[in-house]
Amino acid sequence: MLVLATGLVLVLVGAAGSAVGAARIARHQARVAADFGALAGGVHAIEGEAAACAVARRYVEANSAAMTGCTVTGREIVVATAVPLGFLPANAEAAARAGPVTDPLER
Repeated sequence: MLVLATGLVLVLVGAAGSAVGAARIARHQARVAADFGALAGGVHAIEGEAAACAVARRYVEANSAAMTGCTVTGREIVVATAVPLGFLPANAEAAARAGPVTDPLER
């Protein structure tokens, strides 16, 4: 009985570790997809939201993520992404911004 209980605890610990690992991988994947999408779309931000977001979507989807949001304001683009956590009913989400650098002292 003790061996069975110990085995069950080890299986539960392994499953919990696997879930944490899957969540971390999905979070990193969402961040990378958002970063690439924002950088690629930022080059086209001057062409308008439709063009910039279309380019961003291609890069996000190439990184196995879904684009959940894309806004262009002037020369700045913000891309939001989501990656499913696999066997868990949730998504890892991330957002990235690309645009010109603003000097905080210029205000």
